[in-house]
Amino acid sequence: MLHAVSAPKSCSISYPRTPCYQRPFAPTRLRVSASLPEPNGVKVEYTPWLVVGLGNPGNKYHGTRHNVGFEMIDRVSQEEGIVLNTIQSKALIGIGSIGEVPVVLAKPQSYMNFSGESVGPLAAYYQVPLRHILLVYDEMSLPNGVLRLQPKGGHGHHNGVKSVMEHLDGRREFPRFCIGIGNPPGTMDMKAYLLQKFSDLERKQVNAALDQGVEAVRTVVLEGFGSRISRFNIGQKYKYHKV
Repeated sequence: MLHAVSAPKSCSISYPRTPCYQRPFAPTRLRVSASLPEPNGVKVEYTPWLVVGLGNPGNKYHGTRHNVGFEMIDRVSQEEGIVLNTIQSKALIGIGSIGEVPVVLAKPQSYMNFSGESVGPLAAYYQVPLRHILLVYDEMSLPNGVLRLQPKGGHGHHNGVKSVMEHLDGRREFPRFCIGIGNPPGTMDMKAYLLQKFSDLERKQVNAALDQGVEAVRTVVLEGFGSRISRFNIGQKYKYHKV
């Protein structure tokens, strides 16, 4: 059985060195055995994934551009039946699986600029390697509703991603799932744009993107960054013939 318990309040995790704290709890690994054993009788164990959507908590920010990461987590939660019902490391989390692969879904509740305060401790506690931390967030460099999956990257001046990198010992070798929200029109203030809700047309595009995003998350978790993700990215690139 999988359990979620309170982890230390603040901590960074070092890769590939030993995590920065010693857990006072009994050893817990997020492992799910395959439903059927291998021919030699040995059950398969899978490395867990931590899928984190970035956003701001509270009704004030619900449905805003900066919260599409939260929306993606909610959509995956609904489609995969992974209930978000536990608070751990300043995040709302749900534990379950996609196929046979164990997954922790998380929505940090300490506001965007401090997202790393949740991601670092959760990755350390559940012993999730960098390559299995999938960060989902809004991206202004992509047209609204266009998606992009990358195995690694920088922070692109996104404060939430910057915070996560700081709490992962400055490392950048973790996957990102970017959801395009477009650029502010004219001279509109960037902060005001990020905290603005979508127009009716933009909302339809985002909803369609979230539907596509669920399948993309499934593919990454089950198959990694292979040819299917390459084709997905190419299809998204020319989705509206603007990229």
